[in-house]
Formats: sequence, structure tokens, C-alpha cells
Amino acid sequence: MVLSRFWLVIFISSILFVIISLFTGTNYSLDYILNGKKDDPILISEKYIQQVPFFVKDSIENATNKTMVVNKDTINPDTTYVFNNKTVKIYSGVQKSDGLLPTCKNTLVDLILPLIAYLAFFCGLMQLLIDSGASEKLAKKLSPLFSKIFPTVPKNHESISYMTLNFAANFLGLDSAATPFGLKAMQSLQEINPDKDKASDAQIMFMCLHAAGLTLIPTSIIGYRAAQNATNPADVMLPCIITSFIGTLAAFIIVGIRQKINFKSASLLVGIFALLAAIIGLLFYINRLDLIGKNFFTSNLSGLMLVLIIGATLIFSFINENKFTEKQTTIFDAFVTGAKNGLETGVKIFPYVLGMLVAISFFRNSGLFEIVSNGIAFVFSHLGVSKPITDSLPVAMLRPFSSGGSRGFMIDAMQNFGPDSFTGRLVCIFQCSAETTFYVIAVYFGSVNIKNTRYTLATMLLVDLICVIAAIAVAMWFF
Repeated sequence: MVLSRFWLVIFISSILFVIISLFTGTNYSLDYILNGKKDDPILISEKYIQQVPFFVKDSIENATNKTMVVNKDTINPDTTYVFNNKTVKIYSGVQKSDGLLPTCKNTLVDLILPLIAYLAFFCGLMQLLIDSGASEKLAKKLSPLFSKIFPTVPKNHESISYMTLNFAANFLGLDSAATPFGLKAMQSLQEINPDKDKASDAQIMFMCLHAAGLTLIPTSIIGYRAAQNATNPADVMLPCIITSFIGTLAAFIIVGIRQKINFKSASLLVGIFALLAAIIGLLFYINRLDLIGKNFFTSNLSGLMLVLIIGATLIFSFINENKFTEKQTTIFDAFVTGAKNGLETGVKIFPYVLGMLVAISFFRNSGLFEIVSNGIAFVFSHLGVSKPITDSLPVAMLRPFSSGGSRGFMIDAMQNFGPDSFTGRLVCIFQCSAETTFYVIAVYFGSVNIKNTRYTLATMLLVDLICVIAAIAVAMWFF
């Protein structure tokens, strides 16, 4: 209900703002909102050539391409005059994201189709885990811990193994693997959900822990920093880990209080401290490496772990081939069956993702997001918050809405302020330490047709806010 109303609010408010802007002269055309593409120049006016300043008219008439660019800047394009068919079109600035119709197309082509491919492959692997008995063994080993975190989940339930694989994939920065494992976990939890239209306690806890995004190796962030020629691309790794750990702990405590979980449980405390010890131990090891060693280790650990997971699944399946024979199937046929289920899941979640991304596109292109963002930055600046922090806030604000959009702001900040500046480092920590909240809710709850998400959205947004505050504090501590 809350998500539905929020979706309506951002859509309707954006439409009203666009219409008002058109009739007040702030916007000249609505075409870019409907058909434009990200980074395209925005048409702000059209005049007869006699109406433009003389120096512009003279420059256009003498130019071979009948175009004049004022103060051209590849990072922040300024005004461009284009003469065509007796009129001069005036462009200024660039579009923040794809328009409504390109978003519809790109959601299918660039997002859903690749996602379906990932789902098909990893759901095929998960079917092997099920049929070979590996998921059952993993669930039995982890049941003592998970029974404390998810008290409503039956002992040794298969969802435990799926959630474990999802957390592990997130932990290692394997986004392409984390989503299929997570969707399978949601589907498994839905089977034991007594009210199929309402999110269960276990589903809410899983979603909030997943969204907190505890990450050990922020591979993509390190890659972006390396591309921007940072002195030490991996210098934000420890702040990213600390911030994401704070967010995960906050999510667990907030949801745990709501669900009356026993925080004094010995097995729960052992699990948390074991995880903390593993993180600290690995960090000590990484800090002992030189720059080349750190780059080699961080760039290969995630890939190596994924290869090992795939290899271990196949080997275990081969060793327990008799179990496939008992079920009158083969290892390859079981993989194909799982892949087909992944394909069906991808098709099922498409409408949910489409609806959310189109609304976000409209919100950004309408200019309303920019006004809200600038307003918040203005308030913070007058509260004494330093300019390097306010310059980073657009990434933090956009992260819950759009991963691609916040990533673009992150790269832009590193280009403008430098990857080794405080702003350049802080935006990377923002990008790493939170999840695309609205996209995740649309995908995960959409996959199981949950209509009432209860307090999930409010909790996830609160965790996002905690991650932002923690990121600022950690960045100030380190840099």
C-alpha cells in the first residue's frame, strides 16, 4: 500500500510539475521527457535567426554546419545554437536520464533480458543444489543460527540455503548471482507464508538485510576509481565495508525489535562475532599487501569464489548422481528445468520493474528531483555542513531510486572534484553502502505477487539514511 501510494505521488507530482513548467515557460518542449535519451541536449527555445544576438547570427551564417556552440565543455555542455529551416533551435544542458519511451525499451533490452539470462543460469545451478541434496545439507548446518534470525522459518527449510547464497554473493560483490539466489529465497519463503498477499516477517527481515548490502569486496567501485586514475583505487574498501556493516547491523536491530527477536541468543551472538572476526582478519591480510597485491587480490577474489561455487555444485552433483537417477532425471536435465523456472521468474517481474523505473525516469527528467536535491543541499549548507559533503548528497539521494543514475553522479563527482578528493571518495562510499531500494522492492515482492509490503519500505529507507550518516562519519574519520 505504501509503495503504491509513493509510486503515485512521484508520478503525479512529476506530471503536474512538467505541465506547470510548460505553461510558465520554464520548459519549451515535453519531447525530451517522453522520447529523449540520457545525455542528449535539451531544447530550451526556438527563434528566428533575426531574433538571436548579432554575433550568434553572424557565426551561424559563416559556419559550415550552421551550428554555434557557446563555451563548449564536454562534462557540462553549455548553450548550442543550431540553424535549420529558417529557425534557430537553442539547446542548453543535458538530459539526466532516458525519457519515458526509451526507458520502457531499455528496461526490457538492457535490464530484463540480461537479468533473465542470469536467472536462467543460476536457477539452473540452484536446481542442482536441490536435487543433489546440497541445499538440504547447507540448511541443516545453518539452521541453529537462522532459526534465531528467522524464527518463523522451519528448521532445515530450503530457503535457508538460498538466503545464505544470496548473502554470500552480496558479500563478495557478485550482483549477477545475488539476485537469482534472492528471488529463489523469496519464492521459497512465500511457500510458507500464511497470507500470500502480505509480506511475512521472514520476508521482511530477508529484504532489509539484503538491502543493507554488506559488502566485503566492492569490485565495481574499485574499478570505477581505477578508471578515474585514483592514486589508490582500493583506499575506500575499508570505509565501504564498515559502512555496509553498520547498515546491516542497523537493519537487523530495527527489524528484530519490531519482530521481537531474542538478541541475547548465544548462537546469534557467536554468528555475529564470527562474521566480524572474519571481516577484520581479511582486512588485516589485505592491509599487509602492497598496491599491486591489493589490486590483484580484490579483482580476483569475487570471481574466484563464483567459479568455486559453480565448480563445487557440479562436482557435488556428479558425486550424488544417483539422487538424480532416483528422481528420473539427469544432471543436465535438472539444470534445464531450473533454467526454465528462472526464465519464468524474469518474465513475471518485468511489469513491476517497468512501472517503477518509468516513474523514476519521469521524476528525474521533470526537474522536480533536482529542485528537491538542491533544496536539501541548500538547507544542509546553511546548517554548517561543509561543501564537499553537500556536493556528494545527490548520489546519496538518488541511490534508493536508481543505481545507474547514482553511478552517473558518482563518476561525474570524481571527474569534477577528483577521485582522491573527499567528495570523490565519499560518493563511492555512498554508492557501495546502500541498495536501490525501490527497484529491489519491485523485483523481489513482484516475483511473489506480494501486495502489502507492511513496514518494509519505511525500514529500508531508514537504513538508507543510517548508511548515509555512517558513510559521512566514516569518510571524515578516514580522509
